[in-house]
Amino acid sequence: MILEGAIGDAYGAGFEFAPMLFIKAKNSGNEYVRHPALWERYKRYTDDTQMAIGLAELIVEKKDWTSLNIADKFLEVFKRDIRPGYAKGFYGFMLKVNSGKEFLEKIHPKSERNGAAMRAYPIGIFKTEAEVIEKATIQAEVTHQTENAVNAAQAIALISHFFFHKKGKPNQLIDYLETAQGIHWKNDWNEKVGIDALQTTEAVLTVLTKGNNLKEMLQKSVAFGGDTDTVASLVLALGSLSDEFENNLPTIFYDELENGTYGRDYIKELDKKLLRYATEI
Repeated sequence: MILEGAIGDAYGAGFEFAPMLFIKAKNSGNEYVRHPALWERYKRYTDDTQMAIGLAELIVEKKDWTSLNIADKFLEVFKRDIRPGYAKGFYGFMLKVNSGKEFLEKIHPKSERNGAAMRAYPIGIFKTEAEVIEKATIQAEVTHQTENAVNAAQAIALISHFFFHKKGKPNQLIDYLETAQGIHWKNDWNEKVGIDALQTTEAVLTVLTKGNNLKEMLQKSVAFGGDTDTVASLVLALGSLSDEFENNLPTIFYDELENGTYGRDYIKELDKKLLRYATEI
């Protein structure tokens, strides 16, 4: 799950807010692409995956799911492995604060951006929709205390739950979310995706409910343009949980993903720990 999310993130980072002509020319789904301006992101995941790693670690460490522990974990994963991808203002904020307590005291969380949704998918392993919604809400409100951002984070976590626990087929997702969450999401997105939480969620649902295999879905995620790394990361993380989608991603994506201290091998082990934890609860 997280490994595929990191692959989608790293592939999508090569196209994030790039010109559409560049996307159309380079979006083959066969290899990582160097961004025309942001070369440091080549074959590397961004904040999307780093914050998902943070939530996954919190889960397997069996710590209390509190705002303070979540803020502490976000700071921990950021400061041990500072990397590009964070919004400029939030990046500067993370550099300045030194504890979860200070984080919560100084953060201005009234954002409708997609940051709370992009990291929410590890929460789907929990056994009930009620627990998934509760945990998705708590982590979202650490940084995004707005209705749209919280709803989007809940939806992403519920999609993960739906696939992880084999509750149905991708074309049933819209009805499932309406029952579980009480929100009717759309799955007909066909525009550039901004950093808005609702746009991101609807773009992800569009790809997931109409997809056949992960490579094609990766290409479709990027073809929207805009915040391509977030859409691609979520689509691959979530899609990898469903038996309905063939995993035909080229092996180069696995082999060439960064493999430093918190790279490919670390993420593989974290995925295994999540799976073991899910069998225990």
